Amino acid sequence: MIYLSGKSVEHPDIGLMMSFNVGKQAIGNNKVWAADNGCFARPDLYSDDKYLDWLDKFPRETCLFATAPDVVGNAKETLERSLPLLPKIRSIGYKSAFIAQDGASINLPWEEFDCLFIGGTTTWKLSQSAADIMAEAKRNRKWLHVGRVNSYRRLSLISILGADSCDGTFLAFGPDKNLPRLLRWFEKLEEQTCLNLKGV
Repeated sequence: MIYLSGKSVEHPDIGLMMSFNVGKQAIGNNKVWAADNGCFARPDLYSDDKYLDWLDKFPRETCLFATAPDVVGNAKETLERSLPLLPKIRSIGYKSAFIAQDGASINLPWEEFDCLFIGGTTTWKLSQSAADIMAEAKRNRKWLHVGRVNSYRRLSLISILGADSCDGTFLAFGPDKNLPRLLRWFEKLEEQTCLNLKGV
């Protein structure tokens, strides 16, 4: 599993989560990165055209995905907002990501995107509904990403459910102390034998 940090970290196993309209950012030497639309952090500055222009500045070949805009906690409004932009993200050479929000079901337009990003509230992320959608994403051979993973417990859970990548703010606070802790979490995952529930 690939971990993406909002703060650039000089480590070959840690990628970068870039966010539109959130300060100065540079990919630097990170091997992999992903693009977040930033419409939650700065809704006043977001527009589809500006977001696409911003994406056009970066290398596609090392990008895991670029998210379509979403509405936090609202699956219906997220779908309405995302659908027009998903093909445009693909058209400029990126893999498109749809962000699942509270209320989403397995009946998603799977052919319209390349990555399923599990967003939403903490309660919904830990629900059976979210787990069902994650399993359906793997059945549809989609890249599976989970947002806001800042504990070993959460990392272990999403590993069992088949996540390919995740992101969090864990390294933004005390990176010198927290990077060794994060790397130990991944070592622990490698040491443990988990049930294969990806097809459930």
